[in-house]
Amino acid sequence: MIKFRLTVMSFFQFFVWGAWLITIGTYCFNAKGWTGAEFSAIFSTLALSSLFMPALTGIIADKWVNAEKLYGVLHILYGLVLLYVPQVNDPGTLYYVIFAAMICYMPTISLSNSIAYTILKNNKYDVVKVFPSIRVWGTVGFIVAMWITNLTGSKANSNQFLIAAFAAIALGVFSFTLPKCPPQKAISKNAGLTEQLGLQAFKLFANYKMALFFIFSMLLGGALQLTNMYGDAFLDDFKKVPAYADSLVVKYSTIIMSISQISETLFILTIPFFLKRFGIKQVMLFSILAWVLRFGLFAYGDPSGGLWMIILSCIVYGMAFDFFNISGSLFVETTTDPKIRSSAQGLFMMMTNGVGAYLGSKVSGYLIDEYYTLPDGNKDWHEVWLTFAMYALAIAVAFLLLFKHKHDPKALQTVRAEP
Repeated sequence: MIKFRLTVMSFFQFFVWGAWLITIGTYCFNAKGWTGAEFSAIFSTLALSSLFMPALTGIIADKWVNAEKLYGVLHILYGLVLLYVPQVNDPGTLYYVIFAAMICYMPTISLSNSIAYTILKNNKYDVVKVFPSIRVWGTVGFIVAMWITNLTGSKANSNQFLIAAFAAIALGVFSFTLPKCPPQKAISKNAGLTEQLGLQAFKLFANYKMALFFIFSMLLGGALQLTNMYGDAFLDDFKKVPAYADSLVVKYSTIIMSISQISETLFILTIPFFLKRFGIKQVMLFSILAWVLRFGLFAYGDPSGGLWMIILSCIVYGMAFDFFNISGSLFVETTTDPKIRSSAQGLFMMMTNGVGAYLGSKVSGYLIDEYYTLPDGNKDWHEVWLTFAMYALAIAVAFLLLFKHKHDPKALQTVRAEP
């Protein structure tokens, strides 16, 4: 019953995001007629909110408030904010509305991990073995939400936000029924300012291994943003080539891209085997190399003879995304003090979906506009993806040489039930 309840939480955690994340661009461009710059500003709120909210809420959960209660309040607020979206008719206002929604939603991703880890350990489960099979339902929820939005005709209207809003409020209420996840330790009256504010987790940057881990998390967060921003646009641009204008890739570009999410559900289930066989460092390295393949295959793929490359790139995405995000979260769980683990998970989230995603968005946009946009306005996607592939390869080499972490199968047992 515990695993089922956590599965429900995981499913709706990403359902309430997937209902609009992929289709908000269609809403802004087609329904509202807003410009690319206006849409980019709205989309950037995801990264901006991740710069501070996950770490802040992690501190609150570590020090003052039960994690499951904080999680519930944030989802209810997120849903209430989304209910206002249909009333918004200008991009400037929507920027602040989505920003407010993301301030509530983004920290719940790392909070959901902390809640699941705590409840599983308290109930004597092997987290390394059990958590991936729970987390996979989050990806299923994301895919289901995408399909519901499309099949209900909500792709280009504000109903997509209402779907997410009602599900988020329901999830918030449901979270109050979860087992209690109280703060790890009460604050001492004699505690210094650093402890009072719960800032001990930031001291992890003073540790060489943890500092490197967070830096690589930031760099990989940038890679993820590249896929989210340009993948579908790249496939859709093949319509400008007469030979490919009527191809399946052009007609069903979004469905082709959804193979990436389907692949996630499969690779999540392989994580326990890879972690125990190869260790956390090797699994994270596999992830970075998968990003090299992801971008490289896109560089040479096309809707005809190169269709297999596009499909394989989407399949490889599952390894690229899951192996770093899940194993990275487990790395934080196994190498940090229990008193600051929620804060540390928040820092991990901040570096990937915050700093990394923001820099990836801004830097890639500059590079494409400055160096890879042709005089006629078209983009040289081949060179774009090759550049991204070289970026990922450089990260892989640096990670292999600089990040030292010896594989110890017994270390993974620290995320099992603690006495």
